[in-house]
Amino acid sequence: MLIQINTDKNITVHDEYNSKISNILTEELDRFSNYVTRVELFLSDENGSKKGVNDKRCLIEARVAGRKPMAVTEMGNTYDLAVKGAVDKMKIVLDSAMQKK
Repeated sequence: MLIQINTDKNITVHDEYNSKISNILTEELDRFSNYVTRVELFLSDENGSKKGVNDKRCLIEARVAGRKPMAVTEMGNTYDLAVKGAVDKMKIVLDSAMQKK
């Protein structure tokens, strides 16, 4: 399973945080690794440099062999909360898709 992390122009992701996110995705989505060929995670700050509530956005797109890409989005006060919420949603989506298969 290939993991790619993308950010908007308002965010700089350091190597340690990039590794942390990659490890979370690998651990949490490991049971789907036979089906998922690629996972892309997009982090953005909806308000740019301004402060706001739940303005951190995480979008995760999973590509499953033989299917259209599946995507989920989560907003949070921090990037960690947004990532956690998006990963939880993606697990539900992938569980559902694998049950239908």
